[in-house]
Amino acid sequence: MTVAEELTPATPDESEEPIKQRKNGLYPGVSDELAENMKSGWADTELRDLEPVPQAAETAARRAALSARFPGERLVIPAGNLKTRSNDTEYAFRASVEYAYLTGNQTEDGVLVLEPRDEGHEATIYLLPRSDRENGEFWLDGQGELWVGRRHSLSEAERLYGIPASDVRELAGALREATGPVRVVRGYDAGIEAALTDKVTAERDEELRVFLSEARLVKDDFEVGELQKAVDSTVRGFEDVVKVLDKARATSERYIEGTFFLRARVEGNDVGYGTIAAAGPHACTLHWVRNDGPVRSGDLLLLDAGVETHTYYTADVTRTLPVNGRFSEIQKKIYDAVYEAQEAGIAAVKPGAKYRDFHDAAQRVLAEKLVEWGLVEGPVERVLELGLQRRWTLHGTGHMLGMDVHDCAAARTETYVDGVLEPGMCLTVEPGLYFQADDLTVPEEYRGIGVRIEDDILVTESGNRNLSAALPRRSDEVEAWMDAVKG
Repeated sequence: MTVAEELTPATPDESEEPIKQRKNGLYPGVSDELAENMKSGWADTELRDLEPVPQAAETAARRAALSARFPGERLVIPAGNLKTRSNDTEYAFRASVEYAYLTGNQTEDGVLVLEPRDEGHEATIYLLPRSDRENGEFWLDGQGELWVGRRHSLSEAERLYGIPASDVRELAGALREATGPVRVVRGYDAGIEAALTDKVTAERDEELRVFLSEARLVKDDFEVGELQKAVDSTVRGFEDVVKVLDKARATSERYIEGTFFLRARVEGNDVGYGTIAAAGPHACTLHWVRNDGPVRSGDLLLLDAGVETHTYYTADVTRTLPVNGRFSEIQKKIYDAVYEAQEAGIAAVKPGAKYRDFHDAAQRVLAEKLVEWGLVEGPVERVLELGLQRRWTLHGTGHMLGMDVHDCAAARTETYVDGVLEPGMCLTVEPGLYFQADDLTVPEEYRGIGVRIEDDILVTESGNRNLSAALPRRSDEVEAWMDAVKG
């Protein structure tokens, strides 16, 4: 038997199994001499001068609020595991929002546990420690450090996140033996859920998920700063696209998608969602992410895109741009109607207003335009009551924004859609008009035109602030901006 056949990995769900060799690998095994050689001769790389992550104070306050909401209960919040893309390759990992929000950590297999104490909770972050040099995991296992990069040691993690750290490989066993009430955030770590299967209920776990979603409705100062960073990078990404529209015309919408993605990866973590680079009639498909169509002079380009920061906060901005730099008469007519609707929507965003107010304000303007153009029979009140404008407006006028592009989605309806706006909330205002290419109820000149304008709006003490105001919105300003960007 070779040494390799006796080695055990450091992954939490395979701790009793040997490290497996790739079936068609070029090396059939590891000699005793090589295995011994690989154990020694490595420098001490412990990082001893680490500073806490910038949001450490905020994550501590968030954990305190969570502790106060569920006294006396064990709370388990997993980061999640790697997901296979195909065969032995994985998707890029993104930690669960709940876990990242409470810890600042983003590594796979991590778990935050809040253990109940007489007063409050004691938090522990469970992580994979550094790869084991003794059993060869660091160079033989597919997730060993020589393959995927160095992990922080547990002591380093404690300094970074301000939370005591322990080996996650020991957690499942400890949870199986645990007593007392437990709640877990489901859907991220099947192994952890299996260890708790006889201790949790769906109803209690949903209460935990809802609380953590509602906790993100009002952003703290750190979060607002991250959202502004995301928007600022997104503005630069839109400028990048305008500069290369000639190359997109020579290729496809993919050139636009790729151009924006470069900005997102250079200045942030990733795009916050699949970029919509919809030219011509594709703009009428709300979630057009194939981005494989032609980009033609004379058509409109609907670009819906957002940069995600390294801390997972994303922008969500849409501009509808004339590919050749000038709106046609009918394009301008439709665009200006959407702009007027967005102006009404943004004006309705203020503390104390109902969440629905900005949607209602924008929809009223669009309904008025549709009646004025003879596309639907009035009066406007009838149109709105019956929702007849929705044939061409299709979607709601906005949503909460944060670590998810549709943030706080698990919040209760009474605190979200039926709630009241507060300072610190951040939402999108994004009305649109979409005239499908095969819609025989509208004049032919309308068909195939889709327009959406979307901005990220922060509710302030005195009203609101448009985080994405650096990108022009009015049709004449859009044309002038495109001229300036293209030089």
